[in-house]
Amino acid sequence: MLVGKGRAVGLRVSEDPSKTEWAQAAHGAYLLRTNCTEEDPGKLWRWYIQLTEVEDAFRTSKSDLGLRPVFHQKEDRVQAHILVCFLALVMWRTLELWLKAKAMGDTARQVVQELGTIHSMDLLFNVRDRGETRLRLVSKPEPLAADLLAHLGLKLPTRPKIIENVVEKNRL
Repeated sequence: MLVGKGRAVGLRVSEDPSKTEWAQAAHGAYLLRTNCTEEDPGKLWRWYIQLTEVEDAFRTSKSDLGLRPVFHQKEDRVQAHILVCFLALVMWRTLELWLKAKAMGDTARQVVQELGTIHSMDLLFNVRDRGETRLRLVSKPEPLAADLLAHLGLKLPTRPKIIENVVEKNRL
């Protein structure tokens, strides 16, 4: 690393022999400590794995799903945010279990990313006898997305669909 006028900054690496000895003796194992009174190691391990899955789901909700904490000023907004985060977690976990059941591994992140290439669009027409008509079109998926949909047993609409009773978004 260079700093300033082309001079290198020194880096010193040292090793703690006691930690190295412990790591070699542990052979890659580590100790889990808990305040639970459960004595069955299998149950404790399953609980630990569930905990890591929940932590991973929260990371997913922040990164992949874009659900960032928001500074809410009212209790009902806080509760609504918690509900949305919980629903996102449930949907993510459902997708993971669905993929596992279809023998597609645990690739939820890649599936969401690939299916994110599929787009839909609404076209608005003024029809003489009906007034404003909204048609929804869905793009043709790329080959990889089409394969994923086929493995999951999902079909996209091939024809435009008339959409009624749409609540318009508030545009700021």
